[in-house]
Formats: sequence, structure tokens, C-alpha cells
Amino acid sequence: MKIGFIGLGNMGAPMASNLLKAGHELTVFDLVQSVVDKAASEGATAAADIATVARCGAELIITMLPAARHVKGVYLEDDGLLAHVPKGVHLVDSSTIDPMTARDVAAKATAQGNPMLDAPVSGGTGGAQAGTLTFMVGGEDQEFAFARPVLETMGKNIVHCGGAGNGQVAKMANNMLLGISMIGAAEAMTLGVSMGMDPEVLAGVINTSSGRCWSTDTYNPYPGVIETAPSNRGYSGGFGMDLMIKDLGLATEAAKASGQPVVMGGLAQQLYQSMSFEGHGHLDFSAIIKRYMKDEE
Repeated sequence: MKIGFIGLGNMGAPMASNLLKAGHELTVFDLVQSVVDKAASEGATAAADIATVARCGAELIITMLPAARHVKGVYLEDDGLLAHVPKGVHLVDSSTIDPMTARDVAAKATAQGNPMLDAPVSGGTGGAQAGTLTFMVGGEDQEFAFARPVLETMGKNIVHCGGAGNGQVAKMANNMLLGISMIGAAEAMTLGVSMGMDPEVLAGVINTSSGRCWSTDTYNPYPGVIETAPSNRGYSGGFGMDLMIKDLGLATEAAKASGQPVVMGGLAQQLYQSMSFEGHGHLDFSAIIKRYMKDEE
């Protein structure tokens, strides 16, 4: 398939690379020329601007952008996608943004004849590189069926979550729970170790008991427990704390709009925010455990 791709950051670049490996023909654009050049070296066609991507003859255009304001700019501004894309071209936005913006942009796109899905992802940069992402997709059934084979070249779990914006709802709820559970894992691990438990033994007990979760068995925040976790490399790489703050902000804003209480989500946001304020926002979000480790004070 001929595909346009806008946004070649830490997630978008490996996703585009996997599309190329699968045999798709890509036209790409990003504000950073070096990442465009790298994609071009892998076989993509470099576009000078968004309008060029819109008019490249693609059947499908995918965007992977940092925040809602970037999505609004790329799709809705005078020189954006909707101003130039021909009727009938399918659109997929894999950015992580609020459901309200996703629904608004999708409605405008659909009204002019461009069916659109919101399809945020989970799995991080490792999943993007390996092609094992989970896509949480919102939109019409027939549009999901059209895009699914393309998404399957970048991910292993493609889940239709319902109508427009519901992909973002699923991602938002999942990441809020992830942020909360990591704080719980940090508190439990540091409490146990402070009272004389070996961290590996404690993690082993938790991971074969009712406290087990992804934050303990795959991404344990205590150093030396999980060899591949960021806690074993000084909390570098992984999912940045500032990104977790962004996702928790989306959850608390959505909760405010819907009138739904998210007490733990709000508290988690403030805990991560305080760590970022102290200069740790660039670290993996599991570095929240530093808040509870005496030798890190």
C-alpha cells in the first residue's frame, strides 16, 4: 500500500521502518530533517511539507505526534492535512492525546470524506522497534477492518475499542493505572527492603502472590531485580517521567470534563510532577522509587 507518515520521533521512526520492511511504499515528513533523511535511506520518499504528504497519492496517512496541539496543527491548520488531502484517503492518528480532541478532529475529517481512526499505542520504543505494539483503536468498524492489516505490520495486538476517541480512552485508562501501580510497587519494595528483605526474594514473593503486576514482574523499580528494567541502568531510557505526567494530565483533564473522580490518578500525577520539578523528569517513570529510598535523598 502507498502510505504517508508524519512524525518520525522515537516511536514514529521505528514504526515507519517496519512498514517499509513489510513492503509498503512510504512518503514521510518530520520537522527534523535528519530523521527524514534516515527514513529515506531505508527506502522512504522524503516530503518537504505536510501538503506534499497529503497529495502523494497515498491510500492511508498515519500521524504520530507529541501532543494534542500538534495533532490540531497538522490536521486543522490552513496548511494542514485536511486542507490538502483528497477525499477518500484514510487517516490514522497514533498520537496519545485527549479523547475530546481525537473526536473533534475525526468528526472534521469524516465530514469532508476522509474516514479517520485514533490508534494510540502501548509497548514503548522497544515494542515499536520489534513490531509488537498494542494498538487501541477508535472508529467505525469498516475503517478498522481497512487499517488493521497495516497496523499488524507494526503491532501484535490490534484492539477495536469502539467509536471515535475510544482508543484514546483505553490508552488513558491503562496509563493512569500503570502510573498508580508503579508507585505502589515502589512503596512495597522499599518498605520490604527497609525491614530486612532481600529485594529479589521480596519481588519473587510478590510475583507469585496477589500483589503481582507488570510494575513488579516486568519493570520492577528496585535496582537489581529485573535485568532488563530501567532500574538496572540508572533509570535511563524506557518511558520518561515527563511522558507519564503528560498521560496522567490527560486522565485528570478527562475526569474533570466527565465529572468522574480519579483520586489516585490525581495524587500520582502530583508525585511524578514533584520528581520532575526536582530535575528527574528525563528519567524513566520507575525512578519514582527514588522518592522512597533513603540513600537517594
